[in-house]
Amino acid sequence: MTKKIIILGAAESGVGAALLAKQQGYDVFVSDGGIIKEEYKNELLQHEIAFEEGQHSETVILTATEVVKSPGIPNKSDLVQKIKANKIPVISEIEFAYRYKGNSTIVAITGSNGKTTTTSILFHICNTAQLDVAVCGNIGYSFAKQIALAPKAYYIIEVSSFQLDDIVSFKPDIAILTNITEDHLDRYDYQFINYIHAKFNITKNLNPADAFVYCLDDEVTMKYFNTYTINSTNYPISMNKETKTGAFIKDGKMIIAHGTERMEMNVNDFTVKGKHNQYNTMAASLSASLLGIRKDKIREAVTTFESIEHRLEPVAFVRGVEYINDSKATNINSTWYALESMNKPTILILGGVDKGNDYGVLMDMVKEKVKAIICLGLDNRKIHEAFGNTVELIVNTQNMSEAVKAAYHFGVSGDAVLLSPACASFDLFKNYEDRGIQFKQNVKNL
Repeated sequence: MTKKIIILGAAESGVGAALLAKQQGYDVFVSDGGIIKEEYKNELLQHEIAFEEGQHSETVILTATEVVKSPGIPNKSDLVQKIKANKIPVISEIEFAYRYKGNSTIVAITGSNGKTTTTSILFHICNTAQLDVAVCGNIGYSFAKQIALAPKAYYIIEVSSFQLDDIVSFKPDIAILTNITEDHLDRYDYQFINYIHAKFNITKNLNPADAFVYCLDDEVTMKYFNTYTINSTNYPISMNKETKTGAFIKDGKMIIAHGTERMEMNVNDFTVKGKHNQYNTMAASLSASLLGIRKDKIREAVTTFESIEHRLEPVAFVRGVEYINDSKATNINSTWYALESMNKPTILILGGVDKGNDYGVLMDMVKEKVKAIICLGLDNRKIHEAFGNTVELIVNTQNMSEAVKAAYHFGVSGDAVLLSPACASFDLFKNYEDRGIQFKQNVKNL
């Protein structure tokens, strides 16, 4: 009897899972409560996969042998609860794809901040070393689509807590946890511990032959480290302590050590700047070394890596004022790291959909670096309450054009304008990319 697989959500991960399921001979049906994007609809039609949009037909869904759920659908939704009550297994797309990975090697990267940069640096190192590699997950194709359309020997996967919530046997050969700070609390009943559990899920199936790379300097990671059974070989990274095995930075040198391997690099040679990027480069370089990539290739890659769009991306100088696009900063800590790297008086564009933010975390950085705040969101009360007594200039704007004009008005030569919102973008924009693109366009219009 053919297994019936129902896929909830028809965006990148859902369509990827559908293509792989069809290829593997399942009876596949895709259900999306919203309207499916044209490109995804065309893929489903092209591969003759049955789907519905604008509704979830429960009678059909509850006939599934298994359900693959998009990371965007919360586990507490009524539909998911009904599926579980009917004893139908619910898994994530990365879990489904993992079954068909063959003999490939997987590096999975998670964390509240830095995961995209770490993933991108590691992918660049693997490319420089000419490995047969793909980057997937939250960057590029979904893991399932990559396996279905262009299988590789190595997969570098950026995974979110939502994807890790629904894994059963998914196991990377190298797991990287960059850090844990409060994020997505709206999805975790405003309980930070639930989000921490989700992040540590990346370690749950590891065995001694696998590697776990984590940050020794991250308070939350270290506070909860011993509450989980982690069976892997562990490789800490640090800027504060020398580690026998793992990686650390001392006197401007990054040292990587494991087994008989040891390499040193000068931190000034890294193309991406800022303390947070030194952590990201350490995690990526250590993982590359664990994959057996030669030292000269790692060195070459970290000195040729180009920074990512929407992550501290320089846009332009206008009348001596530098404009920087950090639209990818969708949580408080991302914005903290961005401000930490600023060395000019900063006009900060902040705001959007607040996910339970505690702006107090930013207070010292704002006092030290920020001369004006431009609020960009439908509800800016919390920002005014947090910084009203600290920053003299705080204004509300309703769209990106207004925000950039206000920044231009406040800026004098030698200042910087930083778009680093610390919030999700869904109130005024399609997503953080759309927000970043609009920022760059409006800066160019100046």
